[in-house]
Amino acid sequence: MACKIYVEVTARFDQEGSVIPENIIWEDGRRFEIDRVLDVRPAASLKAGGCGIRYTCRIRGRDTFLFLEENRWFVEAKKAQRR
Repeated sequence: MACKIYVEVTARFDQEGSVIPENIIWEDGRRFEIDRVLDVRPAASLKAGGCGIRYTCRIRGRDTFLFLEENRWFVEAKKAQRR
């Protein structure tokens, strides 16, 4: 089973008030630019549990889910990847 990894995210608000994530920053300071947001919808994390707004993001050519759960951002990760 996967786990939640809470991350820092830089985001902006557009004219309609939508939140658009731009970067994910890991605890160790690594920064990953979000190349493109492909989809935004309310959804549950089937791998790690929890629910919120799910952003399907393209980062370095790879699609990944980024979740906004209440006021915290998280990604799904295998337990072995957790630091």
